[in-house]
Amino acid sequence: MSAAVVRVSPEWLVLREPADATARSVELADRLRRHLAGRGRLVIHDLGGGSGAVGRWLAPRLPGPQHWVVHDRDADLLKLAVAGAPGPAADGAAVTVEARRSDISRLAPGDLAGASLVTASALLDLLTAEELRRMLGACAGRPMLLALTVAGRVALTPSEPLDASIGAAFNAHQRRNGKLGPDGVAAAVHELGGTGAELLVRPSPWRLDSAHAGLAAEWLDGWVGAAVEQAPALAAEARPYLERRAAQAAAGELAVVVDHADLLVLP
Repeated sequence: MSAAVVRVSPEWLVLREPADATARSVELADRLRRHLAGRGRLVIHDLGGGSGAVGRWLAPRLPGPQHWVVHDRDADLLKLAVAGAPGPAADGAAVTVEARRSDISRLAPGDLAGASLVTASALLDLLTAEELRRMLGACAGRPMLLALTVAGRVALTPSEPLDASIGAAFNAHQRRNGKLGPDGVAAAVHELGGTGAELLVRPSPWRLDSAHAGLAAEWLDGWVGAAVEQAPALAAEARPYLERRAAQAAAGELAVVVDHADLLVLP
């Protein structure tokens, strides 16, 4: 499987958007704002942008008129991106959105002609090393904000002995078929290490508690399900484990930290 064939449901994107917004690195957004200051109209390409959540978070933090080009293979998600276009920029300037159906795993430099900035969210972990190399090559010479890549670390409170086994199996599942999974940020930093670009990595963890019960339940189901698919021997213990954890989440008694990382690239 490659990024070209991963489909994410609109419902999942709606559910996770508030947690994503809280997790994203404000420090890196501020650094990016200073880097882009005085450049006039910004053209921002959002790769695998889905329903446009990155723009809704970042556009109000950047000054000046902006034109966002949201790339995705899913036409239904692109309709949501256009319908949910961001409000005005930080200084009240207009923000426009263009939907573009494209396969970001096959991106070419010409696809980003005129771009002032490239963004992506929850994407690097879905790529293979070759897809990452191709994407970074297409983006060369442009600022990039690559956010919310899974880091492979999860902490649940209260803890249980099975947490570590589920987590390890999930991480192995993330790496199936050559995908980078939790190694995405490290791989990108390695690829960009000789380019002279400034590379800034900051944590962007989800912190799920009683206020995120719905998201926690959906995340748990996917986390455990992927672990069992990877390691079927876990199935017998995983069913009651998931039932316990789901009950804790519904009762507001479960806290989950899912580590992610944001990477800012300034050429």
